[in-house]
Amino acid sequence: MNREEKSAAIKEIAADIEAADSIFAVDYRGISVPQAAELRSKLREADASFRIVKNRLTKIAADQAGEERLAALLQGPTALTFVRGDTAQAAKAITTFNKQHGVLTFKGGFMEATSLDAAAFESIAKLPGREVLNGQLAGIVASPITGLVRGLGSMIQGLALQLGQIAEKGLVTGEAPTAEAEEAPTAEAEAEDEKAGEPAEKAEEAEVEEAPTEASSGNEPPADQADAPDEPEAAEETSDSNEEEG
Repeated sequence: MNREEKSAAIKEIAADIEAADSIFAVDYRGISVPQAAELRSKLREADASFRIVKNRLTKIAADQAGEERLAALLQGPTALTFVRGDTAQAAKAITTFNKQHGVLTFKGGFMEATSLDAAAFESIAKLPGREVLNGQLAGIVASPITGLVRGLGSMIQGLALQLGQIAEKGLVTGEAPTAEAEEAPTAEAEAEDEKAGEPAEKAEEAEVEEAPTEASSGNEPPADQADAPDEPEAAEETSDSNEEEG
């Protein structure tokens, strides 16, 4: 590999490092060319690529891309998986391939800011794929909305049923009562007013009958005093009779 080829390889690896969301490093000793092609095909479905690299050139590319963590993984034969899509699906493809062929050894890696050891890598490989997780998340988000819509529908339906029952009973006509209807007393109210007025009228009549008249009040003189003649008139009659006798 001449200088230009090395420079082009460094640029390509640096671009892969910068574009990847996750990077897995494996020891590829024992893998055949057909097996490597098979693995690349599986990883392509997860929007990932598999590349056998030279450690010295990759260290330079990692320095250019600003990924210092990668240098510690560049020991011995190394192949890198650059994941730009579904990390769980890419990890599942590698573990499934290795169960069938047993030629890869996981060295380490990182997923964005998280460093991964062999145990973490296997845990990620057991996760559902991104499409499955998105479907589950959509179901979780839609469940409360669906319940709310159903609840509102039941409330509206119940309210309409209650209003219908009230309308059947004549309690809701849709028209406001007229002023004449509000002012006119009902027959029952008039009967109650008449019953309430009878005791008051009887009480007034009883008070009139019991009230004392002017004669019984003591303001007029007794009957014997009213018939007696005034004393001055009697004295005048006596003096006249005495003059006639003289």
